[in-house]
Amino acid sequence: MIDLESKKSLIRKGIVQLLEIKDAEIRLLNLHQCRHAIDNAIHIGGAFSATKPMVSLFYGGIIDPDIENPTSTEKDQFVLSKGHAIATLASIYSDLGYFKKEVLKNSRSISSILNGHPGPLIPGVHIATGPMGQGMGVAQGFALAGQKDGGFDVYALTGDGELQEGPIWETIMYAGSKRLENFCVMVDHNGGQLDNVMSLHYPYNNLGGSFESFGWRVMEIDATQYHSIYNALHDFKYGVRDGRPTVIICRSTKGHGGFSSHMNNHKTSISEEILNQEESFHIRHRELMQKRFCALFNSVCDNEYYSHVRKILENHASQMGLEFISSGTKVANIKEKEKTVKLKKASPRNKKIDFNNYNLPKLEEGRTYAAHKVIEEAMKEFSLDKNVVSVDSDLASTSGLQAGIGFVDKDRGLNVGVAEANMMLIGEAMAVFGFNVWVSTFCPFFDWKVLRRIAVGYQERLEVIDQGGWLSKGHGIDYTMLATAADLETQSNGATHMGNDDVLLMDQAAHVKIINVSCPQQLLAIMKWIMEGNKGIIYLRILRSPSKVLYNDKFAFEFGKAYSLINRDETNAYIVTSGRGVHEALEASRMLMEKKINVNVVDMPSIDPNTILQLYKSEKIIFIAEQNNGYIWVNFKRVLFSNVSTISTKNLHPVNLTTDGDLNYVHSGTYTELAAHYGLDAAHLVEKIIRTIN
Repeated sequence: MIDLESKKSLIRKGIVQLLEIKDAEIRLLNLHQCRHAIDNAIHIGGAFSATKPMVSLFYGGIIDPDIENPTSTEKDQFVLSKGHAIATLASIYSDLGYFKKEVLKNSRSISSILNGHPGPLIPGVHIATGPMGQGMGVAQGFALAGQKDGGFDVYALTGDGELQEGPIWETIMYAGSKRLENFCVMVDHNGGQLDNVMSLHYPYNNLGGSFESFGWRVMEIDATQYHSIYNALHDFKYGVRDGRPTVIICRSTKGHGGFSSHMNNHKTSISEEILNQEESFHIRHRELMQKRFCALFNSVCDNEYYSHVRKILENHASQMGLEFISSGTKVANIKEKEKTVKLKKASPRNKKIDFNNYNLPKLEEGRTYAAHKVIEEAMKEFSLDKNVVSVDSDLASTSGLQAGIGFVDKDRGLNVGVAEANMMLIGEAMAVFGFNVWVSTFCPFFDWKVLRRIAVGYQERLEVIDQGGWLSKGHGIDYTMLATAADLETQSNGATHMGNDDVLLMDQAAHVKIINVSCPQQLLAIMKWIMEGNKGIIYLRILRSPSKVLYNDKFAFEFGKAYSLINRDETNAYIVTSGRGVHEALEASRMLMEKKINVNVVDMPSIDPNTILQLYKSEKIIFIAEQNNGYIWVNFKRVLFSNVSTISTKNLHPVNLTTDGDLNYVHSGTYTELAAHYGLDAAHLVEKIIRTIN
């Protein structure tokens, strides 16, 4: 009899040899991409050092993805955080059947879905990534979802250079505290970066200890050998778990597995000579490993006690896309099966949130309500639909999200502490899975770099949907950034917290819909509008202090529409404003009425080009009054320059937080002090309007 351990040893040895065969095939596909790239270039160093970990993961019987339906939220997920290894990911995804091998040609060109980093243009890829320390945080968000509902595992591959990014450590802290035992991170510890491929700028004295201190299970392995990587992944997948996320630190070198030292570079154009040399090397290596596996397999063919071993290895080879060529009872050789595309077009998603309108807060005109309390009470109804999720960053008291959603389900009302980047990354993960996601912090605290990458991925999703690709309608993201303490609402918290410049910065981010809330009833209507689904990325600025209800309970919000709150037929001027400025404008209009001066008030929560043009053509004096650096004013000019051939500015009067057009930051003070200091309270508006009219 052959003991069980001997059988296990043979199985593992056979699988490792099969992985070596597949390794050569993936590297050949990488070189194929380089040969046919628009610039004959490739991020070869990181792609090659990442090959063994990724081949082990995808071909070692570890990850269990749904290739036919990668948008399924019930199967294992993978995120390539170190996006410079895109060549290896693309080679593997082509081999697995996400798309045809022809896609690997002409990469980096405008006509290709393969860019320098991965994104949703590529079938099966959920988010856009690069070496920015963000993909790992999104993977953590997937793991949170998997821990609660699906019971699936999530894998991410990051690099040791990428670990120098701050968001990585926000993720490491949170994942450890949430005990995400279904989360496995592989660190490609190849010891190099872009500027020096042989040495890190900041070497790690005790990288494993750093992870361990935040509650992670650590495995440090020699990633130049398949058996050590495979054993570590196998231990994570099938071993006993203890509540900790797992990190596998894969020690390797830049370009490991290449024949020429040229492969150690970060990004390089590879000459025909070196490409031919590398391809020859990997073809010979593949042939050698095929012979070794055949010898191993044939050595147990005639022994009945090894029938189980043979069957497992045959099945494993088949799952890897390998086919045995038989000679009698023996295996003479192994070849790659013909590849077919397995992926199917994703089914449309219904993103509409179900709620009972009768159960939403009842707000009376003229009464005063705090925005966070309106949100809290409304979310108690909205979040009865399990697709509503929120993430706060230690400022839940200003948003009302956690109190409202957590009242229904505490696992959907999350708080990441003082870690805004991680907040946004978890939110993106949930949005990718189809949730209606709300993330919240103070206006200036949202991370621009994270937002920009999220928006890039969102744009790619829209492109794929519009072009009839692998994603269908409803596979955009519903992602609301609830920005609290907008404009002068922060008051005495200090210049770093004041939200006077955030809205103009956000206005430069593509695909971000900006909304400035003036009234509790308007806020409620906006929330109902967002719950219709498919609204994309929204930057929703709310008031921190209580405010009066200005609209009745029949008010319905439309994005891109302004609302006339005072609209007298005979008017001397208009005030166009938003947010808290609407309340000051209404009071100014009342005070001016006493002086027999008629001034109409327009609330513009989102930019309305039609209203801007109508106001301009009225030839009335227009005051664009804003408690920020002039968001409406900038868009006013943009609309006019896009639609009017000859522009006269004599009737246009911006009143905002800039000083004669110069940008400044706002310091501490009470709201009354600040509004008066910048001439934005009702009394100063009245003075300016009278001076201008006279």
